[in-house]
Amino acid sequence: MNWMSWWLGALLLLMGCSGTSNVKVIKLGHGLGVTHPVHDAMVYMGEQLSIKSEGQLELKIYPNQQLGTERQLVELLQIGSLGMTKVSSATLESFAPAMQVLSLPYLFDDDDHRDRVLNGPIGRDLLLSAEKYWLRGLCYYDAGKRSFYSKEAPIERPEDLVGKKIRTLESAMAIDMIKYFGGAPTPLAYGELYTALQQGVVDMAENNPPSLYTSRHYEVCKYYSLDEHTAVPDVVVVSTKVWELLTEEQRGWLQEAADVSAAYQYQLWAASVEESFEALKAGGVEIIRPEKGPFRAGVAPIYEAFEANWPELYKYVQQINELQ
Repeated sequence: MNWMSWWLGALLLLMGCSGTSNVKVIKLGHGLGVTHPVHDAMVYMGEQLSIKSEGQLELKIYPNQQLGTERQLVELLQIGSLGMTKVSSATLESFAPAMQVLSLPYLFDDDDHRDRVLNGPIGRDLLLSAEKYWLRGLCYYDAGKRSFYSKEAPIERPEDLVGKKIRTLESAMAIDMIKYFGGAPTPLAYGELYTALQQGVVDMAENNPPSLYTSRHYEVCKYYSLDEHTAVPDVVVVSTKVWELLTEEQRGWLQEAADVSAAYQYQLWAASVEESFEALKAGGVEIIRPEKGPFRAGVAPIYEAFEANWPELYKYVQQINELQ
């Protein structure tokens, strides 16, 4: 695609048909349902953007993988055929390698440690590390802690994962983590997982409580083991090809709307986690709280491999550890 083609494509994304020619509309696609707190936060972002820009900028949101899977949406951003998306940092690492850091298991001591990392210089560096790949991170959304859920039996020890076909994110780090546990990683798009669980393509999966509930995977998987192996955030991303077409003032409006929506999303997420646990229990899901020590030990070698393979990125791990 030549320069003129992507410029025209991006311009079409911004020029809306809202009845006034000066209203610019940015298309935002994502893979979650409309009942998910992340979707609610993006709707709020659109409302804030309209208010801050006095109607000059608007978001048009396409949920439920209407425009493609997470990976496909990121690729559309790269060529300027889509304005924005929400993507897991685990998926984003395939496009911006520095994001691998956030997929390391048991990276954060607690929520406070995570928030200080993401809201500080390290988090900002990682957001902007994707710019050379035509992706600009605007903010992080809370995606909670990921834990294993299964169909046949509870996961109480790392040994219970051995030989199991486990759906993972399309992330090299997530795949490696499953291998260290002795499982068989099976990358699948989120929208394909319910059927894959039903049909036995995979034995189990891992995700946070709201996603387990809103996806209705709990109808198939009745055991949820809270090993909380990762706290992989979501990232709100804008195409740099679209970003470059905005004025400085418009960029400021968009960044402010994203930041405000992130604070709102954290509140929604906390409430959603509590509600999801209650709903999961009511749906017959057994909640297991295994000892995390053996799980931590099982994936400890992943840090040695990361340092050997990505020495320039391991500095972030060291800086994160200093903030403990």
